[in-house]
Amino acid sequence: MRDPQSIDKQYLWHPFTQMQDWIENEQLVIEKGKGTYLYDTKGKRYLDGISSLWVTVHGHHRKELNQAITKQLNKIAHTTLLGLANLPSIELAEKLIKIAPPGLKKVFYSDNGSTAVEVALKIAFQYQQLKGYKGKQSFLTLVNAYHGDTIGSVSVGGMDLFHKIFKPLLFNTFKNPAPYCYRCPLGLDRKNCKLACINCVERILKKHNSEIAAMIVEPMIQAAAGMLTMPKGYLRSIRQLCTKYNVLLICDEVATGFGRTGKMFACEQEAISPDLMCVAKGITGGYLPLAATLTTQNIFDAFLGESREQKTFFHGHTYTGNPLACAAAIANLALFKKEKTLNNLKFKINLLKKELKSFYHLKSVGEIRQCGFMVGIELVKDNKTGEEFPNAERIGHRVILEARKRGAILRPLGDVIVLLPPLSINQKQLKELLSVTYESIKTVTS
Repeated sequence: MRDPQSIDKQYLWHPFTQMQDWIENEQLVIEKGKGTYLYDTKGKRYLDGISSLWVTVHGHHRKELNQAITKQLNKIAHTTLLGLANLPSIELAEKLIKIAPPGLKKVFYSDNGSTAVEVALKIAFQYQQLKGYKGKQSFLTLVNAYHGDTIGSVSVGGMDLFHKIFKPLLFNTFKNPAPYCYRCPLGLDRKNCKLACINCVERILKKHNSEIAAMIVEPMIQAAAGMLTMPKGYLRSIRQLCTKYNVLLICDEVATGFGRTGKMFACEQEAISPDLMCVAKGITGGYLPLAATLTTQNIFDAFLGESREQKTFFHGHTYTGNPLACAAAIANLALFKKEKTLNNLKFKINLLKKELKSFYHLKSVGEIRQCGFMVGIELVKDNKTGEEFPNAERIGHRVILEARKRGAILRPLGDVIVLLPPLSINQKQLKELLSVTYESIKTVTS
């Protein structure tokens, strides 16, 4: 095989990538992984500081996950859920409901986070129509939200950088200011604001609840927006307001689920149960594409009826409930239990919090946002005023390139450096990742 980089540049189109930059510059080609490390085609080793885009849970090349997939492969790789059932999807559905927030009783499978959200939006819309609320045809979402890249999920998103060009294709939604405390959109101070951003939510719901089918949020932390953490009590208040105004609550746990915030699901941080919950990413431990949308019994029951009534939810994917992916997900959940992953994570979360304090010694660090094992380090030109670096300087991008030289894979969200290592990372590796990140920021911003 000739140089893989050359072949890549000749034939591939990468996601979220300006391909002119890609073609003009040296790129990394990953060949294999083991534990917390990735290895390129030249044999160099890198700490996987972003869990291969937030999906790897127990590390790469885990024997238990490999064996589970191989065992299922020796039976059957795929069979449709349209008119048939398969054993792994049945077993996994039962296990998901047992660990999900109380009240969620049904599982609808799809393939990725975007489609899980798309499913939730369509279920919420059709549910309201079936219940006789014909005017409930819109959604309430947060500014800076990111829920995926299909047209429906983009419509309830708020990332202009990614999606502004597609605006003519989108349906209208109601948008509420996000709780971005470092740069409060209401101009208030977090110490005495008394969650004024919640009052904004209530004003919209009070005025437009007859038009809103559901509100969708990323619980506890808006990940792609720059790891924007919700203040204490915000999520619980959202739940209460949705109940008060007869609006369904969709929690998008695609990024936050499966231990990322220190609990199995972020909803548990404030002991709330949504009406619909979307999961993906870590569901298979980072092995195969799979997603699920969980709903309450009440929502499910609204779709029951005679065929002639046309209450059926007409939605599905070819690989819905794929047996290989479901087998990987079952093994992933078994590892959580076997290795006491969530209990062991507590110490590492506290270690991360402690070690991150030293980053404030760097003049370019404006704020560090942490929710469990999800971290965003916002880099600024002046940490006294919060002045941002000019976009043209591409500080975040330069930091991650510096980190690669030092043996770690990071990914920026603008000038926010994201740390999201596999939950299985050990103490020594975690300290090494933090050291590389610190030195990379220091080098680039000095």
